[in-house]
Amino acid sequence: MSLPWTADLGDGTYRNPVLAADWSDPDAIRVGDDYYLTASSFGRVPGLPLLHSRDLVNWTLIGHALERLEPADAFASPRHDCGVWAPALRYHGGRFWIFWGDPDHGVFQINSADIKGPWSRPHLLKVGKGLIDACPLWDAETGEAYLVHAWAKSRSGVKNRLTGHRMSPDGRELLDTGRTVVDGDRLPGWFTLEGPKLYQRDGWFWIFAPAGSVATGWQGAFRAREFFGPYEERVVLAQGRTEINGPHQGAWVTEAGAGEGGDWFLHFQERGAYGRVVHLQPMRWTTGENDGWPVIGAGGEPVLTHPKPAVPTRLPAPPVTAPATDDDFPGGHFGPQWQWTANPEPGWTLPHPGDGLRLAARRTPDAHDLRLLPSVLVQRLPAETFTVTVTLSLDSPADGARTGGGEPGTKAGLAVLGDAFSWIGLERGADGAVALVHRFAETGAPRERDAAVPRPAPRGRAVLRIEVDPGARCRFSADTGDGFRPSGQVFAATPWRWVGALLGLFATAPADGEGTAGTAAFSAFHCRTPLTRPLHSTTREKSLT
Repeated sequence: MSLPWTADLGDGTYRNPVLAADWSDPDAIRVGDDYYLTASSFGRVPGLPLLHSRDLVNWTLIGHALERLEPADAFASPRHDCGVWAPALRYHGGRFWIFWGDPDHGVFQINSADIKGPWSRPHLLKVGKGLIDACPLWDAETGEAYLVHAWAKSRSGVKNRLTGHRMSPDGRELLDTGRTVVDGDRLPGWFTLEGPKLYQRDGWFWIFAPAGSVATGWQGAFRAREFFGPYEERVVLAQGRTEINGPHQGAWVTEAGAGEGGDWFLHFQERGAYGRVVHLQPMRWTTGENDGWPVIGAGGEPVLTHPKPAVPTRLPAPPVTAPATDDDFPGGHFGPQWQWTANPEPGWTLPHPGDGLRLAARRTPDAHDLRLLPSVLVQRLPAETFTVTVTLSLDSPADGARTGGGEPGTKAGLAVLGDAFSWIGLERGADGAVALVHRFAETGAPRERDAAVPRPAPRGRAVLRIEVDPGARCRFSADTGDGFRPSGQVFAATPWRWVGALLGLFATAPADGEGTAGTAAFSAFHCRTPLTRPLHSTTREKSLT
């Protein structure tokens, strides 16, 4: 199996990012010898991805904590930038807990005795607009519980402040109306304060929170002797002289392998169409006159390479790995790397005994615009440079039966999906013949149009390919039986407002027909990339690869 990106350099060091895809707003914890991470999933389903690692460098995707978004009717159609924002993952009382803010509905909570579930149904802890980035804390000494959250001005008219609550220890209710614990408007130069994470250390309450906006911000740390303050503040990580823009919002984790334990910080970097990639930084604490403050990275600036965190000697060395991208769809099922663009309905995939994915050609009046379709199966762009291929077939109709992808107007394909989109695939014409088509839509365009002249696909089958170069520049091609031939112009992938571009598989059919419209069969979905090519090209990193 080819890995799309590996952070482990194989010599005891790693390079950033440790996760080169859009694992937005990461939060992580250690439980025993294991590290777990979750991230924003916005309007995609299943939500709240769960990743596992033994060294904070090599990660695998082990599942999701949220089967469906609630309220269900609000997510029957795509809401790409809504839903799950900046979750907090914690372990308390023998249970895993995840809290998050939905900017349109409020603060939710789920919990489970096992990281792999089953997870409880979402509990709406605080109702309101603009409540985001919620994080709990259970005081190990007093048993009291607290919650802190930020605000989205787009929904509430409020921003740049953090609100704290006392919370019942079972995480089911808040015990007060809340108070502002940090007001960014009172801090000279601070703006867009958000994403708080709560901790305790040496008698202090700590809030790690970013400010300064997604692409250009910095990481702040706040400390107080009492939960409600007053808090002192300090900038503990910023871009400085490096190429790592906006390094902030993430998780403080203490490693399991080094005596008293070394400290680390996982954060994101905003990378346009690639989304928010995840970096790992060493973290130490100041001593002397200004003792007790964290210093992240190298003197407060992010590092590109560094010795890996220690692993307990009783454990084997973790294998070099990364979250899965490839999928042969064994038994007709798709892997955990895939998500729908809204809450799914029965029948979107068709079970069968062999390998390969069969997507139902869903009847819809929105087939002209992939951004409106809830039944697109998507996954993240896995690296800066990669090539993805998949085999697609629309079966020929038998005796006029409108099954197996045989109805005129049935189409399916491989897409790069964002605020603009482009796709290449197959479509059946009125005469029953199948053509290779390539279409796109610009940002703001109401419908797709041809990116290339359609060409015959006489076998009703094609191998589709997208090559992605730096800058998320996508080159499309396909093999319909006579070798790969390029199609259309280079397409520059675009993100949504908070979400990176996505790879997608889909199948649609005309809305005005009746009954089953047929299926599209996908197989051998594979991503390949030059493993030695770093996301950031610097002399220092080249010397280590």
